[in-house]
Amino acid sequence: MALAERVLAPLQRMRSLIADRAGISSQARVLHSASDIPPSAPPVCAPQDMLTIPCPDPTAEEHARDSHQNAGLKLARQEDWDTLAQQLQALDAKCAKTDGGMPIAELMAFGARADVVAAAEHALVTGRPAHDAPIMDGIEALEQVLDEHPDDPMIAAIVAHAHIDIGWAWRGTGWDIEVPMPNREAFDAHFERAGNILAPFIRAGSNSALIASAKCAVNAGAGVPLSRVVADYESWITQDPRNPKAMRAFGGHLLPRWHGTYERLDLEARRMAGLTHDVWGAGAYAWVMMDAISTDTEACARLDLDFFLDGLRDILRCTRDQHIVNLLAAYCANTMGATPTGHDEADYMRTQIAEAAAWIVRDHLTELHPMLWAHATRGFDNAMRIRCRDRFASAGYADALRVLSDLFRREIAAGQRIVFTKNGPVTHGA
Repeated sequence: MALAERVLAPLQRMRSLIADRAGISSQARVLHSASDIPPSAPPVCAPQDMLTIPCPDPTAEEHARDSHQNAGLKLARQEDWDTLAQQLQALDAKCAKTDGGMPIAELMAFGARADVVAAAEHALVTGRPAHDAPIMDGIEALEQVLDEHPDDPMIAAIVAHAHIDIGWAWRGTGWDIEVPMPNREAFDAHFERAGNILAPFIRAGSNSALIASAKCAVNAGAGVPLSRVVADYESWITQDPRNPKAMRAFGGHLLPRWHGTYERLDLEARRMAGLTHDVWGAGAYAWVMMDAISTDTEACARLDLDFFLDGLRDILRCTRDQHIVNLLAAYCANTMGATPTGHDEADYMRTQIAEAAAWIVRDHLTELHPMLWAHATRGFDNAMRIRCRDRFASAGYADALRVLSDLFRREIAAGQRIVFTKNGPVTHGA
């Protein structure tokens, strides 16, 4: 069966079913009780009056990421695939990164497929695409580009990742039992095609980190043995040990809901810490565990807390980039400091991790990145659609002010002003 027919078959069945059925946040305020404030203290001002912190818009990291994505998008729209492939090859070979640790080749490749993926996601946004929705038009155009560059691993990675992205748009991120069969079939078809695109380069022993990234992503779409998942991620991390994204994704795929076990998650997190010790110290243990423990209470309950906190400290010894500092502070305070889960052991771990936000902010924070705080509040859900960027960032800003005002509640209650400088926060008397 042709690719288009395989992907559209479940869509046609879904349309038939639909036809049958048719026939039948304000700004944050300082959170204190009156008993917390000495009677002689001056009135507590709103946090925006007592906290002064630079808030660049866009941040340096956001600007860099947008620039690289737009460069890939521009070359794709100009159909200058040869230049795009050459640039990706050079960036991929040296594992070039933004200051925040994001591979530049991945950003450009994302930009190159952005129009195609966005069109498919728009058609699927309601879960009930219109009869004439151009779901396949873009991906078939990319397949034509691949036919014209059959031996280019960079073009193959772009097209494979496009299939993976569209597959996830069909499936969503819920448990298998929650996914309608037509959507699951479309997901499987896209992932099978992505695997077939990558296969020749994998057999040839490609040492491309971009190909390794796509290979690991494809593993989520099939009943892949755990040993293969581990081997593929280890290969990717070995090729690009400074890439936190690889380690975070590895931890997610080691959960029982995907391919692994809790025991294997802990084992591999420790192994990665050993493998990358010269780069991150104990940091890889924290990177691998980060998303796993925020989404799975049992994984959180089993966490080696001291090792995890040592990992956070080592990450911040390795980099003082404010994107990473904001990421870790927001993760501890908002992602892990959210509503209790009801699991006693997990909630204890979450509380201890949330308390780490205090030393991260006091020792390392110099500027505020609201988008990261907004994403942290929502668990860094990559599938989340942001309808209004300004409103989303504003919510993140309010969340961050709430956390910061709480961390400095004693100083604020005493009438002191908190000013964040390039060397960190300092206090000024009222």
